Amino acid sequence: MSDRPNLIVDLTFSFSLKIIAFTEVLENLKKFNMANQLFRSGTSIGANVCEAQGAQSKSDFKHKCKVAYKEAEETRYWLMLCEKAPSYPFDNSMLEDIQSIIKVLGKIISSTN
Repeated sequence: MSDRPNLIVDLTFSFSLKIIAFTEVLENLKKFNMANQLFRSGTSIGANVCEAQGAQSKSDFKHKCKVAYKEAEETRYWLMLCEKAPSYPFDNSMLEDIQSIIKVLGKIISSTN
């Protein structure tokens, strides 16, 4: 990662750290399937955003951002399930974070020609 500030890189990296901590809580509660789904989709967002930083073209950059967007939508789904399932922990700040990430990625995608 570059030393220059980059909003989406910073947001997704911080979110990945939160996902790691939250999935550890889920694993301690023996919610292994949800922990696995959230870990995979939640950390994939940042990985794809970082990959986009080294894209070979604008088209490649946009594609990688779209993949990150899809992973963010999937992560939002899993978090909403945690919110509604009575036996699951939930952290509202994570849902707020993912919604912010989705908005930023949407703007990046729509403004990349």
